[in-house]
Amino acid sequence: MDRRDQEFSRRGLLCAAGAAIALTVVAQPTQAGTITAKRSAVLGAGERADLAERAIVERHVRSLWGLSHRQLGTLVWPADVVERAVLGRWCYWWQAHLLDCAVDAAHRARTPERIARVVALACGIRTRNVTGWTNRYYDDMGWLALALDRAERLLDIPFDDALGDLRAGLLEGWNPEVGAVPWRSGDDFYNTPAIGPTGIALARLGEVPRAEQLADFLHTRLRDAETGLILDGVHEPGGRVDATVHTYCQGVTIGLETELAVRTGESVHHRRATALVAAVGNGLTESGVIAAAAANDSGLFMGILARYLAETALALDNTTAANIVHASAEAAWTNRAEVDGLPLFGADWARPVVVPEQPGTFLQLADAAAASSANLSRDLSVQLSGWMLMEADYRLTVAGR
Repeated sequence: MDRRDQEFSRRGLLCAAGAAIALTVVAQPTQAGTITAKRSAVLGAGERADLAERAIVERHVRSLWGLSHRQLGTLVWPADVVERAVLGRWCYWWQAHLLDCAVDAAHRARTPERIARVVALACGIRTRNVTGWTNRYYDDMGWLALALDRAERLLDIPFDDALGDLRAGLLEGWNPEVGAVPWRSGDDFYNTPAIGPTGIALARLGEVPRAEQLADFLHTRLRDAETGLILDGVHEPGGRVDATVHTYCQGVTIGLETELAVRTGESVHHRRATALVAAVGNGLTESGVIAAAAANDSGLFMGILARYLAETALALDNTTAANIVHASAEAAWTNRAEVDGLPLFGADWARPVVVPEQPGTFLQLADAAAASSANLSRDLSVQLSGWMLMEADYRLTVAGR
């Protein structure tokens, strides 16, 4: 990246933000089109991924504070005035996954528009974060490092300074007494959602021995012996375990073991990845479809698992992983609704998005409980999971897996 694109004064940012507020105060909220039942047309995996991409780009991706070449995703759709100004809740890791999905699309079918979007989203994250590329959350930094590294490797878009800063930030969190990084700086909670992406990122950034230590920590400290699944985290010192099981905890652990299996050639990592895929198939799928999460942050959980199942299917020739991705993609697509011809995914891929009897819009679905029971979600996180799944299904399909 051109360093000049990263340099902004605090005063300049405040002025830009003020201008954005002034513009959006008089603007109307983004309108949603009418929610309709899905169409019956049979589409290929690439066409599905393309439509999932278009849905998010058209509904969510906006210029940041009116600045050129800087974009972010609004966290809900339709967005209110504050959200449209991208001045509401700052959700670094959602934006990192939006960037990663944009990398997927550009790698699937490279166009100048897609390459420009990857750069604009990265610049938007850097600008909105204000103080630099890093923050105090190791999961956030791990996710962004993965997205930027993939942009370099797959698209030849250089992010050297950013990756150097993120690598240093992740290593600063290392606690040698525990042998892991915590959830955030100064915290005593060592959780899979931070350790997993940090481990994958460190492996890809040349820190394989550290990545192996993180994989060993997950396997020895957070693997449930009965189910074979990976638990949420542990507080240190003291060893108090949070035994919650999340789909994305399995995804990042599978991804880390797969990365190490490829990079080290050691069979232990291959065995661990294979065993965890089997455990996911047994315990976290319904008729082969990845188990539902909910809205907000958990909306990303399913897509993250799908991404790393696809990587394992490709790298380790794991048929079970491929079958879960294909079954989930077929279910999510079959059960979608549509708005203006573009897909609207539910938080539960195994059941249909219910179209209201009286055709309407999200603006008329103010009751969150009603939206949830209809399998409807306004959250970017849920729609990103659907996009991530469609890209994963495409990668497997073109590889013949």
